[in-house]
Amino acid sequence: MIFRWFVPTSRDRSIASLYGAIVAQARQPAFYQVYRVPDTVNGRLEMIMLHAILVLHQLQEGTAKSREIGQRLFDRFCRDMDNSMREMGVGDLAVPRKMRRIGKAFYGRQSAYGRALAAAHDGQLAALLARNVFAGSAEGEGPARLAIYIRRALDALGEQNGFEHGEISFPDPEQVPVNA
Repeated sequence: MIFRWFVPTSRDRSIASLYGAIVAQARQPAFYQVYRVPDTVNGRLEMIMLHAILVLHQLQEGTAKSREIGQRLFDRFCRDMDNSMREMGVGDLAVPRKMRRIGKAFYGRQSAYGRALAAAHDGQLAALLARNVFAGSAEGEGPARLAIYIRRALDALGEQNGFEHGEISFPDPEQVPVNA
């Protein structure tokens, strides 16, 4: 009887699948090789946060059920960040402080990206990406191309309805032209 509490539910599997798709997309080599996102712990964290924010942006537009999925997805992100820090050797006493920083960064980026996505042009979005994702060291068309990718990803996510089943897909970052 007690073991049923430890069996993952289909909702847990759906959230794990959604989060897995986000992480897999954020790890696409094209972002680091073609777009020139820094291939560092912070660069990879920024890409995971960016893709999670895109999915959450879509889920917030929907029903109460989709917003619940969004909350569960954010909770999964937080657990993953906590586990990752511990695996990297961050001490138990420092993890809560670092998690507060990640949470603050996440919510700050979510708000800033939301405002930039509401703008008609991608200039503000590209500037935010240059500062956050590229850590202020963007060279070439990376931030502008990433802004174009983000718009395409939002369009693609808007056409999908498999969120509650953990089924989403993102556009291929290599197929995004330099200037659209």
